[in-house]
Amino acid sequence: MKKLDWFIARRYLASRKQGRFLSFITWIALGGITVGVTALILVIGVMNGMQEELRDKILGSTPHILVLQHGTSLRMDDWRSVLGTVREMDRTLGASPFVLTQVATGRDDYAQSADLYGVSADAAETSGAAVTDMEASIQSGLYSLEGTESGLPPLLVGSRLAERLQVFRGDTLVLYSLENIRMDPFGNPSPAIRQYEVTGTFTTGMYDYDIRNMYAPLEAVQNLLGIEEEDQVSGIGVRVDDAWAATEVGNTIRRELGSPYYVESWITTNQSLFSALRLEKLVMGLILFLIIVVAAFNIVSTLVMVVVDRTSEIGILKSMGMSDRQVLRVFMLQGLWIGMIGTVLGTLFGSLGAWILHRYEVIPIPPDVYFIDRLPVSLHPLEVLMIMTLSILVAFAATIYPALQASRLQPVEAIRHE
Repeated sequence: MKKLDWFIARRYLASRKQGRFLSFITWIALGGITVGVTALILVIGVMNGMQEELRDKILGSTPHILVLQHGTSLRMDDWRSVLGTVREMDRTLGASPFVLTQVATGRDDYAQSADLYGVSADAAETSGAAVTDMEASIQSGLYSLEGTESGLPPLLVGSRLAERLQVFRGDTLVLYSLENIRMDPFGNPSPAIRQYEVTGTFTTGMYDYDIRNMYAPLEAVQNLLGIEEEDQVSGIGVRVDDAWAATEVGNTIRRELGSPYYVESWITTNQSLFSALRLEKLVMGLILFLIIVVAAFNIVSTLVMVVVDRTSEIGILKSMGMSDRQVLRVFMLQGLWIGMIGTVLGTLFGSLGAWILHRYEVIPIPPDVYFIDRLPVSLHPLEVLMIMTLSILVAFAATIYPALQASRLQPVEAIRHE
């Protein structure tokens, strides 16, 4: 009997000389489901890719956790004991001191502020793994912060900043500290000034980092700020075994260290950015899901027209012994066929489109607006499965009303319809 139900369902969806329009609106309903699923998969993939790309770029230059000391300035006194305590804690993979300050620099008539990071170039001076990918690249020798022939401290400059300043490897760059500005005998502000030799440029793929960040040895930045003799740093950077557990591990570190120390995780620092991305992903998903709902209305109209067009045939089938349940199943199979085929096609097209966007980077985006220079795509199997399930459920729900109407037709009235 099930084979008979499926045979009749296929026949009712097919065109015939007197009813080609039925076949046409069937294809419209099928196309609506396909387009809706394709668009939904592509948009969800792009939003996932944006989140993951931003996370990777941020963690490439930002430690999972920052351990800082309360005070009017970004200073930590007894940092070596803090480093030893953090190193011994569970889930900590690495920890190292850093110095962070804002400086001004320029060439000719152009000047710009930048963030200068003082980091350890020697892996032996850090505890465990490097806390960022950038520090790992420096310690492995990919980027050089070794001694220079001129005797000046080495300096790594972001690629976009170097391009804007027109500096190259071997050039000398003057940095003006914006933090420890003193007054000269005449009452004029006198910032600390140091010369550095550019030993290379780096590219993170994150526009804000490549246009602002510079790296120098820890001791050189301490000397610029006048905190070398006091052996002070800005804080301790920490890398943990799970980036998403940074807040939890950070709270444990804070409780262990106590006052006057506090912690900041990368999740807290970038919370507003990722919250906006999650909200945008949710809203876009709901809007595009409406395309599938609209396609479901097309399924309803298709089946209603099939019921009207095939009323007499339904009456004949019921008079020959077909039950109400079988008639109900015939029309539900039609809707399910449209929903399942449309969902499968939409999944294939969406996955193919996502692969093309990821492989060939066909849509470049301005990095100064979106932080990244290409459109990333990442599909999660569970999300694709959820989209497919919802699409099929919506298509199935659309069959209920017309299928019930068909199953309630009385044989005599249906035959006399014509």
